[in-house]
Amino acid sequence: MGNCFSDEAGGKAAVGGTSSATGGGAAAANDAIDYYLKSRGFHGIFSQIELSFSATNLCDRDVLSKSDPMLVVYKKARDGSPTEVFRTEVILNSLNPTWIMKYAITFQFEVVQTLLFHVYDIDTQFHNLDVKMIKLDEQQFLGEASCVLSEILTKSNRSLTLDLLQKEDSTVSSHSPCGQLVVHAEECFSSKTTTEMILRCSDLEHKDLFSRINPFLVISKMVESGIPIAVCKTEVLKNDHNPIWKPIFLNIQQVGSKDSPLVIDCYNFNSSGKHDLIGEVTKSLADLEKLRSSGEGENLFSTTAVGHDHNKLLKSQLFVDKFSESIQHTFLDYLKGGCELNFMVAIDFTASNGNPRLPDSLHYLDPSGRLNAYQQAIVEVGEVLQFYDSDKRFPAWGFGARPIDGPVSHCFNLNGSTNHCEVEGIQGIMMAYASALLNVSLAGPTLFGPVISTAALIASQSLANGGKKYFVLLIITDGVVTDLQETKDAIVKASDLPLSILIVGVGGADFKEMEILDADKGEILESSTGRVASRDIVQFVPFRHVQNGQISVVQELLAELPTQFLTYMRSRDLQPSI
Repeated sequence: MGNCFSDEAGGKAAVGGTSSATGGGAAAANDAIDYYLKSRGFHGIFSQIELSFSATNLCDRDVLSKSDPMLVVYKKARDGSPTEVFRTEVILNSLNPTWIMKYAITFQFEVVQTLLFHVYDIDTQFHNLDVKMIKLDEQQFLGEASCVLSEILTKSNRSLTLDLLQKEDSTVSSHSPCGQLVVHAEECFSSKTTTEMILRCSDLEHKDLFSRINPFLVISKMVESGIPIAVCKTEVLKNDHNPIWKPIFLNIQQVGSKDSPLVIDCYNFNSSGKHDLIGEVTKSLADLEKLRSSGEGENLFSTTAVGHDHNKLLKSQLFVDKFSESIQHTFLDYLKGGCELNFMVAIDFTASNGNPRLPDSLHYLDPSGRLNAYQQAIVEVGEVLQFYDSDKRFPAWGFGARPIDGPVSHCFNLNGSTNHCEVEGIQGIMMAYASALLNVSLAGPTLFGPVISTAALIASQSLANGGKKYFVLLIITDGVVTDLQETKDAIVKASDLPLSILIVGVGGADFKEMEILDADKGEILESSTGRVASRDIVQFVPFRHVQNGQISVVQELLAELPTQFLTYMRSRDLQPSI
């Protein structure tokens, strides 16, 4: 995939990967440089995809010969507006064309990527023109189709057959057969070629001689503008002037090529987020491979206040103790092999949300149809995850409320059933949520432990049955969790299961404790018995931050999910069925 991967035990100790064989546990480093990386352009993981196209039984619009079809591809924005991104060549005299030209697109898991396809019969007088110069309004329209990229990628053969339809304003009857379009996806091979490296430094210097040094590395690629974009980081090692970091995995596609320059910065971790730069060096993957072969080190240098033209050579050196290349199975490989992501949701019905009948309540259902924060989170996350779940039956719970004629419940079925918790599709969750607001009394306190344990039980049952399922629990809450230690215990226990937990905080509460659960700020999640989480499975986002920024709640929440999925699969050496 696009970014390097973390198999680090004990929380998110590295974005860049550590080998599952290296262990972890309580000694695993506190990591927490997520904000640092995101502020420099690091978001999610990606994979390069090539789409190829063919069609069958197209309409024949020519009198003396068959149609000469060309395919045009559009991307749809969130508001539905299309932007043209690609045109195939023109295939002469064919109603069953197979186009040679392929469309390259970057798959982004956390974004719903909607594609629109138009097929045209190109008039003979335009055959000698570059396809980009052809005016589409002067050609005969043969049909259109639309799909989401993930619909193609979740097919076992990565091929999706779409019926071509006429536009509503077409003079041709909408019942006329317009043929079918077949879209096939291939993941570019380079996205699977991964280098594994073990990096170490010697004699690290620090300007404050009396303070400890807690070093970590950030590896960045240089983009055309000359700006470094962080693509990988190691874990933080405590009080170590001669650190040896755990293995990291760097994707070759992600950095460009083996000869592309990489900036390797060595920092001293600071809990404030303002990390001190110790030194840096610029090397390509090919250079690092040579360092491994020679066994020599490369001196770091520090940049003076004057600028890069005045650099101080340090006695500190960077060594490469291991360098190897391999093919890593990607997130899409597992999807192709039949793995699914199963969506679950748990909604906070505690009294602190306010009376649902009043407009200032976080649970207020606006008659105008405007979605409240709970509904927005359900829809946005669900719209992405629904394509990875074949039956689209989603467990849905509420917590912190008193059902009619009953005690306060901290995990009740949102649909009101006593026997089953699943609802049909995203619309089913929305309907069950609206119905629950009419049938429960908001109460408290805010307990996460019961819903996490319930979700973990489902995940463990699926695991026991050998199912190819990975579960994603979305918790939407307005308050600070009351059972913090019980919640930690449940998360640590669930970290061994095929489960990730997404938490959206709505309203104006202080959500600092949620950040502890997220384990992205240097905290190692530990149970009451001293057991450490085997991996980071929690991602928390305050909804107010999302509303004030440019990135959607989906992108913020789901950016880490494929990496968490891969960490689970690789730590257990589970191979895709491909």
